[in-house]
Amino acid sequence: MNNSSAGPSSKARVGASQPSESSLKRKRGMFQKDLQHMMYGFGDDSNPLPETVSLVEDIVVDYVTDMVHKAQDIATKRGKLLTEDFLFLIRKDLPKLNRCTELLSMNEELKQARKAFEVDEEKLASHQ
Repeated sequence: MNNSSAGPSSKARVGASQPSESSLKRKRGMFQKDLQHMMYGFGDDSNPLPETVSLVEDIVVDYVTDMVHKAQDIATKRGKLLTEDFLFLIRKDLPKLNRCTELLSMNEELKQARKAFEVDEEKLASHQ
C-alpha cells in the first residue's frame, strides 16, 4: 500500500522540477535549418534526411549544454561566467581554440567598425 501511494507523489515532484515533454518537443528543431546548411557546406546532400539532422542537432545541443555546465562550474569561484571560461575548457584543442580566438577578434573588429560608422553618421547629421 505504501509503495503505490509513494509512486505517484514522487513522480509529481520529479515532473514539477523538470521540463515537461511538450516543452522539450517545442524546442526540438530550433537549429534544423542552420544545421542543414552547415551539413551541406561540409559535403552532405543539400536536403539531408530529417533523422540525420535531428541526430546532429541532439549531438550539438548536448555538447553545448555540457560545455556551458563545465564553464559555469569554473566560473562559480568568481561568480560571473566569462568568455575566458570557455577558452579555458578548449585550451588543449588547438584548432577549436584558434578558431574561437579568431572569431572573437573578428567580433571585436566588427564592434569597432559599427561604432566608427555610428560616429560618422552623427557627424554628418549634425553638419546638415
